Amino acid sequence: MRRLVFALATWTLALGWSVGLAVAEKAYGPGVSDSEIKLGANAPYSGPASIYASFPKTMIAYFAMLNEKGGINGRKVDFITRDDAYSPPKTMEVTRSLVENDNVLAIMGPFGTPTNAAIQKYLNSSGVPQLLVQSGGTRWNDPKQFPWTTPYSPTYFNESKIIARYILQNKADAKIGVLMQADDIGKDFLGGLKDGLGGKASMIVMEAPYQSTEPTIDSQIVNLKASGADTLLIAAQNKFASMAIRKIHELGWKPLIFLGSTANSISGVLMPAGLEASSGILTTTSYKTPNDPVWANDKGVADYLAFMAKYLPGQDPNDVIAVTGYTTVQLGAIILQRCGDNLTRDNVLKQATNLKGIELPMLLPGISIQTTPDDYAAITERQFARFDGKTWVLFGNILGVGLGKD
Repeated sequence: MRRLVFALATWTLALGWSVGLAVAEKAYGPGVSDSEIKLGANAPYSGPASIYASFPKTMIAYFAMLNEKGGINGRKVDFITRDDAYSPPKTMEVTRSLVENDNVLAIMGPFGTPTNAAIQKYLNSSGVPQLLVQSGGTRWNDPKQFPWTTPYSPTYFNESKIIARYILQNKADAKIGVLMQADDIGKDFLGGLKDGLGGKASMIVMEAPYQSTEPTIDSQIVNLKASGADTLLIAAQNKFASMAIRKIHELGWKPLIFLGSTANSISGVLMPAGLEASSGILTTTSYKTPNDPVWANDKGVADYLAFMAKYLPGQDPNDVIAVTGYTTVQLGAIILQRCGDNLTRDNVLKQATNLKGIELPMLLPGISIQTTPDDYAAITERQFARFDGKTWVLFGNILGVGLGKD
């Protein structure tokens, strides 16, 4: 009897220790409970970049879908987005409110280059994850100086290096003009182009910067045409890229046009510019285009289209902005799922910077997510595509591996 009592006591103590350990293994940061994970982000619902509003809207819809299915590890996600009008001072204001008033665990999928630049130091000094930044600036992949900032988008620098290589191989006598937003977007595109051209950087005959507050860029296009350029890189946001393509067509100018991935939306750029004016334009992409017949029987595309039809019925599913939002939020959900019950800011960052071979359904075959604590770059590869008047048609091979994760 004494042995039985001792055994029961020992078992009870062991059970109590294991239950205590299980409870102790739960670790929560701000905005987390047994039932909820609170996240935040700035969003361009108004202002010069409002065409990109479908990005946060897609993220919100995806989390709503997950919440209907029980959330992530049993916790519902409360994803709070605030309009910053693509204005850096406003971005700082809404981000402070999300962190200090709403107590979000992390900022996830924050949009824009100048807007993210405005909050980068604040979030890093506060130890708040700035996850999956929606911008291709090289500054987001700097683990030593900004350890709490992780990029999502492929870099503009690497993208224009790929374009430079294409020009050297296919139009070695090109005279190149560059229309560029006067911030880190233009700086990185131009830097990568020059780096890719190497000793032939003199092929660039004109650089035409513009401010995102300008009402028109007609004068920049007229000057680029007058420079004698027969090849043009458009390193611009949607609104300005569309204006540029339309003005080029009106002038009867026929340069070979490379459209940066910042603005290769069919519905947001090419349709407003005119499908005829846009035909023949080249771009690079990491994503499947839903209405490309090559993906007619692709399960990932079918699932995406079903999601869009149910949760965002008024949104064009072929818009690459929505595709980007869908893929970004899928990766964000994977990071949170991998955190398990250790939902601290430290562990969120750890999971985000230790991703190996993550294949997402709307990424092109052969492209996967790879991050390490020393190199945060998530996506580095792209493929060329040509607009045929209806959709982007892929050609060539997946590119970028040999260029490194710039």
